[in-house]
Amino acid sequence: MSSVAQKIIKPKIGLLELAKQLGNVSEACKVMGYSRDTFYRFKTLYETGGEEALQELTRRKPNEKNRVPAHIEHAVLALAVENPALGQHRAANELQKQGVMVSGSGVRSIWLRHDMESFKKRLNALEAKVAQEGILLTETQLQALERRTAEKEAHGEIETEHPGYLGSQDTYYIGTFKGIGRVYQQTFIDTYSRIAQVGLYMEKTALTAAHMLNERVLPWYEQQGMAVLRILTDRGSEYCGHVEHHAYQLYLGIENIDHSKTKVRSPQTNGICERFHRTMKSEFYDIALRKKIYDSLEALQRDADEWVNQYNTLRPHSGKYCYGKTPMQTFLDSKHLAIEKNYANLQNTSDTSTCLTTLTVS
Repeated sequence: MSSVAQKIIKPKIGLLELAKQLGNVSEACKVMGYSRDTFYRFKTLYETGGEEALQELTRRKPNEKNRVPAHIEHAVLALAVENPALGQHRAANELQKQGVMVSGSGVRSIWLRHDMESFKKRLNALEAKVAQEGILLTETQLQALERRTAEKEAHGEIETEHPGYLGSQDTYYIGTFKGIGRVYQQTFIDTYSRIAQVGLYMEKTALTAAHMLNERVLPWYEQQGMAVLRILTDRGSEYCGHVEHHAYQLYLGIENIDHSKTKVRSPQTNGICERFHRTMKSEFYDIALRKKIYDSLEALQRDADEWVNQYNTLRPHSGKYCYGKTPMQTFLDSKHLAIEKNYANLQNTSDTSTCLTTLTVS
């Protein structure tokens, strides 16, 4: 039992013990500052479940009976995307005009369940819907998105249009293992879908950074019929150097991948990778390294791959374009955007080549 739980249980048991010693429930409640009803509730819990039953009770399971009907919830979510600028009370008034009876607090409760409680999050939902479904925008939606674009330009937010448009790569030091040595993780994340890939190495060099792309990242995108257009990294020595002598820079040039770098001394600029490292540390490394002793890099890589696969396919993500879906589902839903853009670029290139050939012949 945790120390926090013990602190919660201790005064409750003290109340029961004091009442037993005094032989007077009212006097014990007066001394400890509890009501008689509370005393008998504690007593019943202790007699039926012991000390564990006295832990702080929380409503972890929502009461489904209190929820609004499904058709009202769908109407609230549809209005949130249709007009993201409306607050909860204005949204409730608009819905009442349509014959949907729901209070302002009811609207907010639905927004909270679907991670849409702020104007920014509702705009993210609209942008995701536009990108993935290609809906026609109303004047109100266009104004809201223009306002959002101006805010993003002011704050320097990362722009990404489809899977493969921008990948984020970073190095994460895991630790030193007996019999293995230092272990570093090369992380690559698709900034649109949040698909993650990791590779473990015993050194932090330009060769390992390029090897990660060559062995894991680019082959996977090729299987999907796509390409990586641009990669964002920090200014570490494994990513930056003289183009003629730097393995990573040379590899990007061979693969025709653009390279963007973060602002100096600003790791938050590559925050997508930083947040993933924090998640992987708490949900995988902190647990796995206590359960098992790793004597080879391959064994740790296998377990890391298994966790990353669950992260991509089973764990809902709150990323900008994920909208509560898993990274893999987001990737599959938006894959056509990258393929269509690639096809359009090929068509433009073909048309340009034809025009140049015609001019040359003439």
